[in-house]
Amino acid sequence: VEIRRLLGLKSGDKILFFQNQGGEVVLSNASATAIRKAQTAFGGLAEELGVSDEEDVQALVDEVRYGKG
Repeated sequence: VEIRRLLGLKSGDKILFFQNQGGEVVLSNASATAIRKAQTAFGGLAEELGVSDEEDVQALVDEVRYGKG
């Protein structure tokens, strides 16, 4: 229970196990890891696209879905 709380795991969450360079087996919340990787991959893109709030996000989604701008 303590480890689940520490990792922020809820029922049904996926866990990621990997071995680091020192040979230790590391356990992490797979969802949190995926989010961090996405944040890193898309870092700075919001600023480039001029997205600063939810309205900007919705406008971008509408543009992609419906070709509206």
